[in-house]
Amino acid sequence: MIKPLASAVALATVAVPATASTLSDVKHVFVIALENHNWTQPSSVTDINPIFGNPAAPFINSLVTAGNANAAQVSYASQYHNVPPQAVGGPVHPSEPNYVWAEAGVAGPRNDANPYPSNIVNAPSLSATLAATGQSWRSYQEGIDLVKGPNGKPTNAVLDPSQYTVPLTSFSGTSGGYTNPYNGSHQYNYASKHNPQVFFTATNGGNDSSTSNPQAKNYAPLEQLATDLATNNVAQYNWITPDQYNDMHTALTGGFTYNSTHYTGDDAKVAQGDNFLAQIIPMMMASDAYKDNGAILIWNDETEDETPATFDQFTSTEILISPLAKGNGYNSTIAYDHSSDLRTMQEIFGLTPDKGHGWLGGAATATDLSDLFRPAAAAVPEPASWAMMLSGFGLIGGALRSRKRVTALFV
Repeated sequence: MIKPLASAVALATVAVPATASTLSDVKHVFVIALENHNWTQPSSVTDINPIFGNPAAPFINSLVTAGNANAAQVSYASQYHNVPPQAVGGPVHPSEPNYVWAEAGVAGPRNDANPYPSNIVNAPSLSATLAATGQSWRSYQEGIDLVKGPNGKPTNAVLDPSQYTVPLTSFSGTSGGYTNPYNGSHQYNYASKHNPQVFFTATNGGNDSSTSNPQAKNYAPLEQLATDLATNNVAQYNWITPDQYNDMHTALTGGFTYNSTHYTGDDAKVAQGDNFLAQIIPMMMASDAYKDNGAILIWNDETEDETPATFDQFTSTEILISPLAKGNGYNSTIAYDHSSDLRTMQEIFGLTPDKGHGWLGGAATATDLSDLFRPAAAAVPEPASWAMMLSGFGLIGGALRSRKRVTALFV
């Protein structure tokens, strides 16, 4: 059971060195992908619940609440959408084409199948372009590359990196030898459709699931992220996908108890995702990679239940956490979509036409996310004592490794 903290958390306010905050100042990017929920939606929609204002998502909502300590380095977009239907002649669904769009600005196959035999996308991609210019990328996927027990099912031990593979095929199940470090269940569920880099031959290394695949080094279990952050061994561009029980896609069997409330159905999905973020975000913010002009984007793949006629009535999640963010839960009302993220990544990593690179797909005509960042030198509140704060509650470092679930950090 996830229980609330006994008292509110006060974060220290420290001045960040006054530096200009152009997009090229960002040094490390972490994209965390969520699933299948609208940020806002018409009141007539009742089969799913929105994230904004949802009591089952207290941590996420604390991030976008001006005056809340958790919002100090947060900006968000309240008019963010998935790919507009007019861009490709109809709604871009289901999940997979939206993940492909995040890499290439094109939709790819309109289904959720594994990349092989027939879902490979023949288009230039962000991660391939990064690699070609000597810049690093990594895809962290929860549940992959774990040591198998005698029953062939995963345990909580992470394989040596020399044994990593490219995770081309989805898998799920239940095992008493495995305990999810975030939600405490024995269920696991990896979906290749939520792993964008595996749909491009330049970044999947071909139909090769062996340890000899040269691209295997670019994929890692999410369970490895804490170590990589602690040793400052993360890539410049990091794509992070929780499993389908932690990304708001699927409710755990029997529901989920969070902050002393038991949730079932759709709100269980939301609570599971909020619980995941409440644990991983503070850990990431405590890292050197984040403090040194890092940027965390909480991203949602698609809006739900909309039609071409009602598309503009549904918004999707887009939250920036960064020392370079305007901060204090700044709400950008500019219209953005997935192409905005892609254009922003190209600008951050110098992959723009003035530097000899073409825009990728829809990035060519998109509006970048610069409004979420500080436009000029300014001191902003910094929760600089994340590590000290977590240590005071006995939550630092070993929380994930000891499988203790960290409670939501909100006031």
